[in-house]
Amino acid sequence: MDTAELIRSVPTDLFLGGHWVPAENGNTFAVRDPATGDELTRVADASAGDASVALDAAVAAGPGWAATSPRQRGEILRSAFEKITARADDFAHLMSLEMGKALPESRSEVAYGAEFLRWFSEEAVRIAGRYTQAPAGTGRILVTKQPVGPCLAITPWNFPLAMGTRKIGPAFAAGCTMLVKPASETPLTLMLLAQIFAEAGLPEGVLSVLPTSHASAVTGPLLDDPRLRKLTFTGSTGVGRSLAEAAGRSLLRTSLELGGNAPFLVFDDADLDAAVDGAVAAKLRNGGEACTAANRFHVANSVKEEFVTKLLDKMATYRVGPGTHPDTTLGPLINESQRNTVVELVDDAVSAGARVRLGGQVPDGPGWFYPATVIDDVPQQARILHEEVFGPVAAISGFDTEDEAIAAANDTEYGLAAYVFTKDLDRALRLSDAIDSGILGVNRGVVSDVAAPFGGVKDSGLGREGGSEGIEEYLDTKYIALP
Repeated sequence: MDTAELIRSVPTDLFLGGHWVPAENGNTFAVRDPATGDELTRVADASAGDASVALDAAVAAGPGWAATSPRQRGEILRSAFEKITARADDFAHLMSLEMGKALPESRSEVAYGAEFLRWFSEEAVRIAGRYTQAPAGTGRILVTKQPVGPCLAITPWNFPLAMGTRKIGPAFAAGCTMLVKPASETPLTLMLLAQIFAEAGLPEGVLSVLPTSHASAVTGPLLDDPRLRKLTFTGSTGVGRSLAEAAGRSLLRTSLELGGNAPFLVFDDADLDAAVDGAVAAKLRNGGEACTAANRFHVANSVKEEFVTKLLDKMATYRVGPGTHPDTTLGPLINESQRNTVVELVDDAVSAGARVRLGGQVPDGPGWFYPATVIDDVPQQARILHEEVFGPVAAISGFDTEDEAIAAANDTEYGLAAYVFTKDLDRALRLSDAIDSGILGVNRGVVSDVAAPFGGVKDSGLGREGGSEGIEEYLDTKYIALP
């Protein structure tokens, strides 16, 4: 369908208790196209009262959903997976409109995001406990798993579908109900997802979607309500800290996937062509607006110039334009504020002595575009080595020894993803122990996989999403002592 028809087909009310309803106060807010700044549509602007209604519905639906057989819960997830796959083009087009990413990126996210529903549809029937004799012989130990209860998910704008399904999938598989507060920049994709779940037969009240332009006013009362039992959030470390503090008042089960500052290490024995391909994938996936994006490129000085030359050739091929255009390979950044941040970090690095080897200039015209950019010889004091750029900028510096590379990689408060390119297996194993990160890609530039646990250490958060570990975040463990 064309753009206008697609936008008209997406619900713009709140999805509360299985029904589409306007906000109680009648307010709406605009969703804008980052390629033009123009308004795409307006959606209902949820209030604290709407959130309370959603939580009422989640609490009422909770016992029945928890008692629903794992197979049936899994079948609903599987049905939603199939429906998303059937409408993959609509989801991809919608994401490119509201978030800006190029259509190939959007198509990849649809496949990735849908896969979480298929994966957790299969995990639903594998929730297990254990039964064993007490060591003293005085009885039996029975351990079971139960859903934690109503959950609140707060999702970011950079992966509008996948960051929702990565939370919704395990919650529903575990038997939890869920309220989702999508990012105000990109609510439409999750609203279309709610429509898909309704079509898949999800019982009323199991899912509510609460778009809002004033997040804290909506989420704050929810976090203080004792009926809510879990918070899951993906976003910035600063916001994550505030949410963790609020969640701590109610001792909520909490999982936080926060900021990153991923190092990308290239050693002198690396296959440089493979390293460059990995670098482009790790840097420009999602236009650089990804928490796993390579932020700092530390390259052995003996091969740095060759690596940079090859990288320039690859990154120079990226074509900037609206994400919905078929020849675009690099869409706009999400908004003016984010582009200003990228400009500021590049300017700071240059003023500190870095060299711009590619890009680095804001193009004329509407939209929040920024070209693929390479800056070389970035000094240690440059902010871009310490702050998440969240844009298509590769910041490169050199090293001479392995210890120096490790020190540079760990010189950050973050610890989400890291990348290493080397042909030396012993070195790769040493680095896997030495680098402080929750994820390490060895000779790989793309590390995300629905079957693998995703999460970080240090200021990159706590808890894991995806893999067999992901469902544990939504389950409580109960011990039953038997005679």
